Amino acid sequence: MLLSVSERTFSQTVFESNTPVLVHFWAPWCGVCRVIDPLLNQFEESWAGQVKVVGINADSSLKLASTYKLTTLPTLILFDGGKVLFRFENFQGREDLRRTLDAFMQSYDPSPQRQILQPQSAVIRA
Repeated sequence: MLLSVSERTFSQTVFESNTPVLVHFWAPWCGVCRVIDPLLNQFEESWAGQVKVVGINADSSLKLASTYKLTTLPTLILFDGGKVLFRFENFQGREDLRRTLDAFMQSYDPSPQRQILQPQSAVIRA
C-alpha cells in the first residue's frame, strides 16, 4: 500500500526527501488509479531505497491539484530535491507505465558522477 500524503504533509514528505519521490495523484472515483496501485507498489519495491512512491487524493488536495495543473487522473510526478523531474499522464496501460518508469529510473543521473540507478529485482510484473 502506498504511503498517503496530504497538503499538510506534502512538503516534508516530498521536498525534504533524500531520495526521489514519485507522487501518484489519484481520486476514489478513478478506476485506472486503483488498477495501477499494485504496479506502483512493485515499482517501489524493485527500486528499494532509491525511490519513494506516495499517493495523494486529488479530490481532497485541491490546492496541490491546482499547483501542479492536473488535467487528468492518474497523474504521476517524479520529484527530486523539490524539483519536478518527470511527469507522466495519459499512459496506454500498465505495461506502458512500467516500461516508462523503469526506463526513466535506469537513465536518471542523480549526481555529477553519473550514477545509474539499478533495480533491486529484474522485472516489475504488470
